Amino acid sequence: MSQFSRTWWGQKFIEAIEQLTDSGRLSRGRSYAKGNKVKSFNIDNGLVTAKVRGSVNPYFGVYKEPLYSTTIEFQPISKAKWSAAVALIASKASLISRLLLNEIPDNIEDTFKQLNLNLLPGSQRDFKTHCSCPDYSNPCKHIAGVYYLVAAELDHDPFLLFELRGLSREELLKELAKSPLGQALSAELQLEHQPPTPVDAYYAPLEMLKVPAKTELREFWQGSKRLPQTMEALPDSTVSGIPVKKQGDFPSFWTRDNSFIEAMETLYEQVKAKGQL
Repeated sequence: MSQFSRTWWGQKFIEAIEQLTDSGRLSRGRSYAKGNKVKSFNIDNGLVTAKVRGSVNPYFGVYKEPLYSTTIEFQPISKAKWSAAVALIASKASLISRLLLNEIPDNIEDTFKQLNLNLLPGSQRDFKTHCSCPDYSNPCKHIAGVYYLVAAELDHDPFLLFELRGLSREELLKELAKSPLGQALSAELQLEHQPPTPVDAYYAPLEMLKVPAKTELREFWQGSKRLPQTMEALPDSTVSGIPVKKQGDFPSFWTRDNSFIEAMETLYEQVKAKGQL
């Protein structure tokens, strides 16, 4: 499962699906997703559409590889309920700060439960599925394979969880930014992304210094002022990690299984420790 869901929210999505789906079909669906059986895949406004290659089976008269149309439609949360959920999220600094950094708080579901809602699929009523294959069971292995691709997309775009339930990333961030906490955090984020100031040169201009007519040899080599005997410790860096954290744990360019943010934090600590030697 790690190949398709490296983030906790992607794993939670699969776990939610596993509670509602036969494990055998999920296993076959996972092999379909791994085997590049899904020819096309698209997500738009909570509707997942895919073209999935079937299997040749002469026993049933299938001599040519079929191509099945698969759809997964998630039930949207109403606008009124979304307004209540966003207002509750915006009142909690631990939630809104993580969301503005492209992260899904691990306790986000607890917030939705306070309103008798759920962000992740909680029952069969939360989505409708269809496949043009002759398998009467729902979900079939083709739909199950698409589930895993949705989980993989969640790794790259955590806000897809909200989009699948009817609220786009832009609408969510816009509403969060209207709150007092959102305004303060948004101002900090904007400071981190100020465009560079153009300069005429990248080097300090040369300055002509007057050379004394007569200089003692001792003063030339040792200077006129003694160097300090002790060095003050440098203060801890105050450079914010927001630009890195906004990439999320698994940005599109990061192909490893470990978190991008954790890797950068480890690298920073190693460089910091080396600089103190």
